[in-house]
Amino acid sequence: MSGTATFRVGETLVKASKGELLAFPPGQEHALLETSPDVYLFAIGIHPTFSSEVLRGDQDCVASPLHARLASDDWQALEARAAAIVDRDGIDQRVAELWEHAHWLRRKYVDQSNTTMHVFTRRVLKLVSERPEMACERLAQSARASLCELSRNFHRDVGTTLVKYRTRLRLLRLIRLIDEGNGNLAAAAKSAGFGSYSQCHRIFQSEMGCSPRQFFRTELREAMQAAYEP
Repeated sequence: MSGTATFRVGETLVKASKGELLAFPPGQEHALLETSPDVYLFAIGIHPTFSSEVLRGDQDCVASPLHARLASDDWQALEARAAAIVDRDGIDQRVAELWEHAHWLRRKYVDQSNTTMHVFTRRVLKLVSERPEMACERLAQSARASLCELSRNFHRDVGTTLVKYRTRLRLLRLIRLIDEGNGNLAAAAKSAGFGSYSQCHRIFQSEMGCSPRQFFRTELREAMQAAYEP
């Protein structure tokens, strides 16, 4: 809404300023690296299932990234919708309307037929967001691409490898399952798409720096989250 900001999105740097709209696919690694002193922005996280329900007629956009510079009138309208959500209760309907409006702006400003994202990447983003348990080879077959070609284009477009992205989605699903009351780690690991709990444990330890039991059953998670509080 004001100022400038630099994000790291995968392995790519993205600079944004007043009037720009960005959306990241579910699980897309991104970080706010630096800002100008006068930066002011709205940030909102939307569960993929909620996004799918809201965008019923536009499913190809659910898992697709977005970066567009808006004209002044469109930017002001979007700002008003975003401001109406801050510090309010019962915001589902307001968020749904904002998300619908954001994708109306996508169609207005971004010609999907001319997007720089490869068609294989768009296909597999949608597939892997729905089925993160699918092996990379199966994802390539479903996207009607060779694994080599798919992996090359995915890494270029998303800024990380398909293997890492798929791993991230499975970890996010595991955390969500535990948060929803599925306390059995082995069962949750299987439901999240891991072949075994030992595989889940190994990947979790590598990505998070601790075991699943340490993360969920000690105060470590709260300490990690507190470290990112503004």
